[in-house]
Amino acid sequence: MRKASYALTALAAVFITILNILALTRVDWSVPRTHSFPFLTAPRVVATYKSGALNSTLEAKYGLKTVCTRLEINLPGGSRYEKPNCRAFPTRGDDYCDEENSTFCALWSSAEYATEVAIGFGALALVAIAVGVSTHSRRRRIWRAVAGLVAVQALLQVTAFAIVVDQYRMARYPTFEDALLGPGLWLTTVAWILGVLTTSATVVTGLAADRGKKWAAGRRAYEPILG
Repeated sequence: MRKASYALTALAAVFITILNILALTRVDWSVPRTHSFPFLTAPRVVATYKSGALNSTLEAKYGLKTVCTRLEINLPGGSRYEKPNCRAFPTRGDDYCDEENSTFCALWSSAEYATEVAIGFGALALVAIAVGVSTHSRRRRIWRAVAGLVAVQALLQVTAFAIVVDQYRMARYPTFEDALLGPGLWLTTVAWILGVLTTSATVVTGLAADRGKKWAAGRRAYEPILG
């Protein structure tokens, strides 16, 4: 394959890995439900509780490893009390992972783990490209390893995507009934789609280069070894 093809693959791998990192660190895979949902804008309210003269609003946003809540209480006289809080998610004590939510906790943690491992495979793909472009002979072979690493990365992203969507769709966690899927999930969706496209493009270009196509192999087209 041409160096230019590997360069494009490297750029795609970097972009995909950055999306993975952003998705892992965002706390908006599941966000509060509102009437509108602008892209990359988190809605405001999960539920409103009223008790006498006090109106309280609780907002919760869930990431793969963190949940952030904000309690807002409107006090008499127009004053307001707010209490934001972020904690690890899910946990045994707060989320009953040893009891009724054990399956949810195991699957949600698996989605986090799959995303973390996907980042590792993205890094390995970049290392493989850096090593592979050093010599012409390596460029002939390394595309297979690169395609395989990017494919595994995409597969792990699809796994995380499927787990989160299933947990949301089935409302496996109590407050998910009042939530929407958020930007964290959409970043992962873009990442695995790009991963599939990058893998396909690498395989097509690599096979064409092996057949001696100049558009794929460059001026020094590969010549088949005759036995």
